[in-house]
Amino acid sequence: MIEEPYRWVEAIANRREYIETQLASGSPIVAISYRDGVLFLTFSRSGQKIFEIYDRIAMGAIGHPGDIERLRMAAIELASTEGFTRSSADVSLRRLAHYSLSPVMKTAFEQVYGPPFLARLLFAEVGATPEEDLFLRVEYDGAIATNGAGSSASRHHFAAVSATKESVGLTESFLEKEHRAASSLSEAFAVGIDAWVIGSVTAGEDGGKKMPDRAAIAKHRNERLEQSGLEAAILERGGKNAIRYRVLSSDELHSLGKR
Repeated sequence: MIEEPYRWVEAIANRREYIETQLASGSPIVAISYRDGVLFLTFSRSGQKIFEIYDRIAMGAIGHPGDIERLRMAAIELASTEGFTRSSADVSLRRLAHYSLSPVMKTAFEQVYGPPFLARLLFAEVGATPEEDLFLRVEYDGAIATNGAGSSASRHHFAAVSATKESVGLTESFLEKEHRAASSLSEAFAVGIDAWVIGSVTAGEDGGKKMPDRAAIAKHRNERLEQSGLEAAILERGGKNAIRYRVLSSDELHSLGKR
């Protein structure tokens, strides 16, 4: 009986290593505030990676498409039920993540005889001002990272998910230096693309743990923009409609990519 807890700990460690390996090829997703809303962007190798969840809430995800779809549908159902039984104003990203998705993902991860969720989730909820925007990252084990619990001094206006913790750290370090919440969409897009490049380059086996220089970022950015697969959507801040989510068209992406 003494061995059982140690076997469980070993199984959890093996499970974590397996999931990290499965997520190692995931394309980063960046979400950042700007003056008129919140921008999500990524380069998708196959399939959609950015989704609408509810009126003011959007989600980006990396991982297995089947698991992403299951979690997306669960989030939509939970938000819709909350909105129906109470009101749309009562639907909160914080409640959705902390009281619904996180426990489900934690339970799946810790039950070593069942399949875990092979996914990392990134959520954003647009507020009346950039200072009120909320970003949450939910890991496959149910752990939650937020852009700030309450103090405006500690609240960041961005978040990212990537294949490794190191690449997420470097990506958000770059955004902390370069991003301004009062920027226009075109300015946010330019910074977001470079942040994606950093997340992508540093997540690879040869990426290392250092920030790439400006020349390397520009080279990789220009090469990627010449290829297809750019996916972006916004949560509009001042929209008259309840639904704020809008996918950017190919013409809009082409225009924003010129600089």
